[in-house]
Amino acid sequence: MAKMKAILVAVDGSEPSDRATQHAIDLVGSGGAAELHLINVQPALSGAVSAFVSREQIDAHHREEGEKALASAVAIAKKASVPAKTHIGVGRQGEIVADFAKKLGAGLVVIGTRGHTGFAGVLLGSVAQDVIAHSKVPVTLVK
Repeated sequence: MAKMKAILVAVDGSEPSDRATQHAIDLVGSGGAAELHLINVQPALSGAVSAFVSREQIDAHHREEGEKALASAVAIAKKASVPAKTHIGVGRQGEIVADFAKKLGAGLVVIGTRGHTGFAGVLLGSVAQDVIAHSKVPVTLVK
């Protein structure tokens, strides 16, 4: 396998997200990529919120929630002695992750999945499906 410039891991602080982070760290450790990037995407707040809350407060909220969601992945990377760059995006997960992958020159996106299938998967809507739909690079799902 040719060495990639970067791997981007979409994280949300869940166990599947932590497993995805570990998988990406293993790839970086085996020489599969030069850089590890972690991203959390926060949902945009509705326009009505901005009528009552300042832009600074909204930005602080997104930053705080993003940092919470990134914390376990950052700890896993630190424990493995693999430097990780963190990013927080706001908006639709699939679009934001795909956009960051392109900007970073990432050769792979890694995302954890809870493994919902069939009717449950359709009802819940899948962040993984959204990322796959928008990504121009391979996406690895880690269960």
